[in-house]
Amino acid sequence: MQKFLIIQTAFIGDVVLATALVEKLARFYPDAQIDFLVRKGNESLLQNNPHLHEVLIWNKKEKKTRNLFGMLKQIRRNRYDKVINVQRFFSTGLLTAFSGAGETIGFNKNPLSFLFSRKITHAITKTRQSKHEVERNNDLIASFTDDSLIRPVLYPSEKDREVAGSFAGRPYVTISPGSVWFTKKFPTDKWIDLIRDFPAGYSIYLLGGPDNKQECEQLREQAGNTNVTVLAGRLSFLQSAALMKNAVINYVNDSGPLHFASAVNAPVAAIFCSTVPAFGFTPLSDRSFIIETTENLPCRPCGLHGHRECPEKHFRCARTIQVGQLLNIIPPVSHV
Repeated sequence: MQKFLIIQTAFIGDVVLATALVEKLARFYPDAQIDFLVRKGNESLLQNNPHLHEVLIWNKKEKKTRNLFGMLKQIRRNRYDKVINVQRFFSTGLLTAFSGAGETIGFNKNPLSFLFSRKITHAITKTRQSKHEVERNNDLIASFTDDSLIRPVLYPSEKDREVAGSFAGRPYVTISPGSVWFTKKFPTDKWIDLIRDFPAGYSIYLLGGPDNKQECEQLREQAGNTNVTVLAGRLSFLQSAALMKNAVINYVNDSGPLHFASAVNAPVAAIFCSTVPAFGFTPLSDRSFIIETTENLPCRPCGLHGHRECPEKHFRCARTIQVGQLLNIIPPVSHV
């Protein structure tokens, strides 16, 4: 029996995208043991996944180095045939290089990739020809699977779907306004305008984690739309995904919730401010829309991950996106 370990200890969206590797390996090696290593706090994303044998959890916030070497010991005890490192940082490179696995695979951007059995080029460009991140990840295992793209998948439980269903009394949309990076976030005043001008007959649910609750309450209060409910901090990752699944549309930034939508094939409108679709993090849902400025800004993109503030101080990549671009994709409620 083959034993695989996938390592992705970055943000929630990165973990979701890496679930496509689980799907691919399970298709080609149905009897294999597939384990997945995540940072503490992200493990619930992988609940109910029928293809996973074990989810390993590395606590990066407390006693980081001690826990790292404890995790390395556990990995070595498990005696994997292949360790597949999706992340590009030193710590996971160390876990991979010294895992004791028969084969160690990772991207060439990892500083310890020279110690891997196989290193794969990870290229991001600004052109329309860039691969999707799911395709780049698939390059890690293409030599023993194939080149086809499989979407990432999350597995909400029946209970998760019941919780989501309790909010589905009439047509609804969701808005996930948060992001770690300021320049990836659609501006607050524009979210307020969207909510204020939204067609009657829709419920609007504001999603996010506990850290997004205050921001969402601000949107609800200032928009003055009585059809808005703040669910930030009230739903788990998988409950949020289950709610997104049956929405008329889900408005998201270039952030984790975008990939939640892809992983449950939910309709999605993805807003790209300082980043660009060419980076390869676009939605994979059957019904999806890209929302971005129509201006040709020489400063865009200003970085792969965004910034804490606009380097040019004008934030035109976001401010020149019109609310009408978001409203135009919504059908009248009678046609939903």
